[in-house]
Amino acid sequence: MAGFDQARFALEAASGGNNTLLFDDAGLPSVMVRIPMFRWSEVIDGGEDAPCSAFIVDGKVYDCIYVSKYLNIIENGRAYSLPNRDPAHTITIEEARTACAAKGRGWHLMTNAEWAAIAHWCVKNGTVPRGNSNFGRDYQATHEHGILVPGNNGETTQSEMRTLSGSGPCSWSHDHSPFGIFDLNGNIWDFVAGLRIVDGEIQVIPDNNSALNIDESTDSPHWRAISTDGQLVPPNSPNTYKYDGVAPGISTTENKAVGDGFKLNTSVTNRNYTGPEPDIAHRAYGWMSFFDMKAEENIPVHIRLRQLALFPAGGNYRDGAYFFLRNYGERMAARGGSWFDGAGGGIWDLYLRETRAFIYPDIGFRAAYIAL
Repeated sequence: MAGFDQARFALEAASGGNNTLLFDDAGLPSVMVRIPMFRWSEVIDGGEDAPCSAFIVDGKVYDCIYVSKYLNIIENGRAYSLPNRDPAHTITIEEARTACAAKGRGWHLMTNAEWAAIAHWCVKNGTVPRGNSNFGRDYQATHEHGILVPGNNGETTQSEMRTLSGSGPCSWSHDHSPFGIFDLNGNIWDFVAGLRIVDGEIQVIPDNNSALNIDESTDSPHWRAISTDGQLVPPNSPNTYKYDGVAPGISTTENKAVGDGFKLNTSVTNRNYTGPEPDIAHRAYGWMSFFDMKAEENIPVHIRLRQLALFPAGGNYRDGAYFFLRNYGERMAARGGSWFDGAGGGIWDLYLRETRAFIYPDIGFRAAYIAL
């Protein structure tokens, strides 16, 4: 342990305290980035003069959170943030949650509240990260490469083209320094806790209470919808926000895109899939540029949606950012895009298309920690 303590001291000294080694209850380290508390009003125009949700757990405001510097691997059932590894993938969101919670108190799957806060911070500070959005390199800055995971064949197809964790340049970190969070843009999607869609209705876990590893099962009583006055209310309450299709849905059982994307509404008048149930896992879906989303006429957009990166906000955003959705059934959340998203890839990507059982080689996760 003495060797780990020395390594932690050296890392903290070199990074000015921005990076550290944190140990789980098995005594094994992860490289973590310390994010000091900041307020919504400091990072988003019109934001509330209150601490970002990421720093509030069970009503208590914490002075910092710690986020995995690297996409995580899993060893002995536990999540670890380590450099130059093939990130864990082809797992369900529940397996990711379990691997994070297994590390001990305070450890949890990174939450949407944490992701949103960091994304807004990046915009405010002019450090929106690039990343592996183009088969091992950045789509816009094609000279920027990561190191491909051994075994990748280098073809520009949708074959697996992950890069080793943290192997890209500093522009691939959230603060454009060697001490930032890497691979928030591209490489593989990050599962995030505390956010889901049920039949189009946006549902969240309040504040950052997901850090407590509370029940986020399908029937959990902790889920809350968001009403048009910004209140967190029980699901299916009146006047709650939903993602409604712009175009009518289709009844075909093919995995087929419905055109024209989505709009914010308080009802779902255009369900992507209109055919028979119960098998609704991989049928009609929609997608669009996240920044092109509009609200239905006369539907106000509460600042809470912009703060939680569920609706576009003003600012110096990069081009692109995809929004994928099936507005029927329960859909879990992932963010950040993958190696083949190209011009639409980025930190603002939002993926709400799949069920809890979904697995794929381009979706992984990272743990976060709060000293509860």
